Amino acid sequence: MTDVKHDLGLRVMKVLNVVLITASFAVCWYLYYAPRTYSPFFNKGNWAIVALFAVIYITYCKVYDALIISINQTSEVVYSQALAIGIADAILYVITFLLTKFVPNPIPFLLTFLCQFILAGVWTLVARAWYFKVFPPKRTAVIYDKRPGLETLVSEYGLRRKFDILETASVTEYLKNPKILDGMEVVFLSGIHSHERNIILKRCIQDGIGIYVIPRIGDTIMSGAKQMHMLHLPILNVEWQNPPTEYLIVKRVMDIVIAGIALLIASPFMLITAIAIKAEDGGPVLYKQKRLTKGGREFYVFKFRSMRVDAEKDGIARLSAGDKDDRITSVGRIIRKCRIDELPQLFNILGGSMTIVGPRPERPEIAAQYMEELPEFALRLKGKAGLTGYAQVYGKYNTEPYDKLQMDMMYLAHPSIVEDLRIMFSTVKILFMPESTEGIAIGQTTAAREVNQPQMLDYVERLQK
Repeated sequence: MTDVKHDLGLRVMKVLNVVLITASFAVCWYLYYAPRTYSPFFNKGNWAIVALFAVIYITYCKVYDALIISINQTSEVVYSQALAIGIADAILYVITFLLTKFVPNPIPFLLTFLCQFILAGVWTLVARAWYFKVFPPKRTAVIYDKRPGLETLVSEYGLRRKFDILETASVTEYLKNPKILDGMEVVFLSGIHSHERNIILKRCIQDGIGIYVIPRIGDTIMSGAKQMHMLHLPILNVEWQNPPTEYLIVKRVMDIVIAGIALLIASPFMLITAIAIKAEDGGPVLYKQKRLTKGGREFYVFKFRSMRVDAEKDGIARLSAGDKDDRITSVGRIIRKCRIDELPQLFNILGGSMTIVGPRPERPEIAAQYMEELPEFALRLKGKAGLTGYAQVYGKYNTEPYDKLQMDMMYLAHPSIVEDLRIMFSTVKILFMPESTEGIAIGQTTAAREVNQPQMLDYVERLQK
């Protein structure tokens, strides 16, 4: 009964956030814009406008996990709400423009956004204080096989207030002493083989213990299985990356429309960038590099050149050292930080060699090195290379290559337009997050900016032990 009350309290807290933010917009609308706006439905039209704002705000809060106060840090929660508020305000401003015969004054909207931002910050501080007072950290155990160190990640990501890790043991230790889980509320299963994991899962379900599973490659593949009944038996049908034709058609149309609009909007910035690159050292403006896309097909990806002309004069493919790489030019540092160097890839998308959402394209030489140590790396080639993707959005600069591979495969296992849209909108969020600065840079290899080559090989060796 207590848990039900706590869950209800959390829901009420989230509803309060929506009410506060929407009420701020409503005050702005009724006091300033409504009297100056043509509304064919009179007062009902005003209600519809306020309701529309609430729907848009709630939608983007879900996209950006803006109300998840239990696992996200305060800064990320406020930032996510600010994005959701900004998008909702912007959309309603455009609607206001369409309902009037003149360009509406943006000042009231900007002042309202400032008020909403402050309310979001205050709500987040109060909500998190309330949450961790009402919900004490859960008694937690970590059971691992090939993936030790999860308790360190829990601490680094500030989740000690959510999970109180009391026990950490290998799966072998657990099988010898199952009492390890006695009295636990949550267990993390990290990289455990299916047989041993199933034993633990059954025990946890019977005892009401919450379970968080860090999957293996096989689990990710199975996640795309379709449930069916045949031969009077329950069957899981696994057809990897076999999306329906209508999905592929809609996805291609979206690529063309979005890339075309993006090129029109970005053309002034692209022109300025081209002039700046040419003026700095007189070298070529664009840089092309051979990459891999669906089925291992090779193509040339285009970027604005951000390195010296002789960056790879010996012909050897090298991973970038990030911002510390002395091969990067002065203009290159600026356009990389602003992601402008990636804009020419919109031509790749229009040409069909890339898509907006998909696994990052890899260089053939480096992909071959990775596949020698991690054969599953080739599974990323089941989908067309993308400008952004699941791994770029949800991975961080220090996410292991094996985990980014799984993120790409999770996307490929569940192809859908809704997921594509979610990733596109989420990409906007990570563009301004410092820890994600390296996440969306297509110009480097999958692991280039996250880890260097020795770290990659060391990590794979640990997985195989």
